[in-house]
Amino acid sequence: MQRLQAYRYELRPDGRQERQMRCFAGACRFVYNQALALQKQRFEAGEKKPGYAGLCRLLTGWRHSADTAWLAEVPVHPLQQALKDVERAYANFFAGRAALPRFRKKGRSDSFRYPDPKQIRLDQTNRRLFLPRLGWVRYRHSRDVLGAVKNVTVSTGDRPVARTGKWYVSIQTEREVEPPLPTGGAVGVDMGIARFATLSDGTFYAPRNSFRRHECALRKAQQAGCRGDSRSRPYFSHWKKAKARVQKIHARIANVRRDFLHKVSTAISKNHAFVCIEDLAVRNMSRSAAGAADAPGREGRPAGRPYKSKSGLNKSILDQGWFEFRRQLDYKLAWNGGRLMVVPPQNTSRTCPRCGHVSADNRQTQARFRCVACGFGENADMVGAINILSRGIQMLRDEGRDTINALIGMPVGNHLCVSPDGLWIEPHKRSEAGTRRSVSGAALCRA
Repeated sequence: MQRLQAYRYELRPDGRQERQMRCFAGACRFVYNQALALQKQRFEAGEKKPGYAGLCRLLTGWRHSADTAWLAEVPVHPLQQALKDVERAYANFFAGRAALPRFRKKGRSDSFRYPDPKQIRLDQTNRRLFLPRLGWVRYRHSRDVLGAVKNVTVSTGDRPVARTGKWYVSIQTEREVEPPLPTGGAVGVDMGIARFATLSDGTFYAPRNSFRRHECALRKAQQAGCRGDSRSRPYFSHWKKAKARVQKIHARIANVRRDFLHKVSTAISKNHAFVCIEDLAVRNMSRSAAGAADAPGREGRPAGRPYKSKSGLNKSILDQGWFEFRRQLDYKLAWNGGRLMVVPPQNTSRTCPRCGHVSADNRQTQARFRCVACGFGENADMVGAINILSRGIQMLRDEGRDTINALIGMPVGNHLCVSPDGLWIEPHKRSEAGTRRSVSGAALCRA
């Protein structure tokens, strides 16, 4: 089977190459905005919008025009890829997958792409990459590139707020791999705040909370750039230095979070063949309690003054990176031959896994579960993970798949065993110390 994979590295260009990359990104942004303006004008007038071939003919005219002759100094393939981005943005809009395309702004989406692998040469021994009009560019070689190079994307980073003036290259490759064989059993994963991820086998991962750890330093850096004096005026040298410090902290927060999510998702995907996770609506869960000016929050509070507890909860939810974790689990399990099952999240922590009784009184506290019907007690996150796994296996049965036959008799945790009749509870087996096994970020680094 064929596998598409991207490898991302930090570039180390010289002064000339960095200036050229800024020019190339600016030219691609100009072409994108010009094509988008034309498409919007045609769309509002009810006229038929030109396709990719028509936009390429317009690009040829722009490159030979006296007003935009500087476009001829930029490789034509990255400019054509900008036109393809316009076509893809409109296709996603008409398909209902995205909003109406917007114009690109300097400092946002600064990137350009080389689609022809014949023009790209990769020298991993000397840690350099050849790109048209740029020449050999050095990069930080952290791991080997496997497979044949398909295309290369040069960008300034993921988010504008976290950019520190560095350039990155993403090398997409394609290679043939053996069909993977899944290893491990089935497990349910419950996402939370106090515990980042709780598995139905008793393992839980402590949260990293990268934003909380750098919040104090970030606040001081932001206050230094908006003191109100003459030195902190926008676009003055002091303001630029303060902005660079803020962006550096944001980049550190993003890097720590991304590293933690990759380590946890890799550990779970390598040790389990079937993973069940909740379909959480993070946007609704992290919605502000203040409301808008015309529709204030609860109890008629004015806009801009959300509940302090709700604001802290929103910050904690967004600090975890649940959606990114789910995305990584999805493709890593597919690479290892496993499968990710997404289940409805309703009442997963209020349902007793022993008797099936559903009640809000079962969850006595945020961390403690006690069934009011049968008296079964356990950690609330652990109960949620058990119920998530049970729902995932039931969804497999509803699909009529034979995969459930492979799960019959397979132990999936200290509590559970899959039987033909369903999930049944065994007496909980604790360690000699009487505690569960917790996996922290430090343990993952050592592993």
